[in-house]
Amino acid sequence: MFNDTSSPLSLLRTRRSARPRDLVEPGPDATQLRQILEIAMRTPDHGKLHPWRFVHVPKAQRGAFASLLARAYAAQRPDAGRLEIEANERFAHQAPELIAMLSTPVESQKIPRWEQELSAGAAMMNLLHAAHALGFAGGWVTGWVSESKLVLEALGGRDGDRIVGFVFVGTPGVPLEERPRPDFDEVVSTWRP
Repeated sequence: MFNDTSSPLSLLRTRRSARPRDLVEPGPDATQLRQILEIAMRTPDHGKLHPWRFVHVPKAQRGAFASLLARAYAAQRPDAGRLEIEANERFAHQAPELIAMLSTPVESQKIPRWEQELSAGAAMMNLLHAAHALGFAGGWVTGWVSESKLVLEALGGRDGDRIVGFVFVGTPGVPLEERPRPDFDEVVSTWRP
């Protein structure tokens, strides 16, 4: 393992996002990937609706995924330049493992859509923590591909669903950088009536 996961607090303090382009082999094996996803599913889910889905895009299917991205991008930007097209090809082939996450809200009289969307975000964060706990790193990416209806449908999404993002998982090929964190007093306050 490349990180200090000797305690739960240490694990939480040391998790960093990785640039997908910097993630290399080894990635999680099938057993580890299943464990990561099972941990991701242990998220707050008011009403037990599990309003999210994970879609694994295995290495063997990355070429087909790249073709999907090319079609979707061309539909949105028919005049795309060579660099844009190449960037989408690289996106599809980054990192050892790729997982797309969908927010799939369920019609409910008791559980607002907003709570269900928050649950999807929490599941994505659990996925990143689980990958870190197993000694890997992950990068959560959105961008145009997360807004594409064609990509959403190809991933099994329906009307009302959204792509939460794509998580790339692997071993960091370069040291992970610590990004600036907000000042405590800037984001934490104590309510006083």
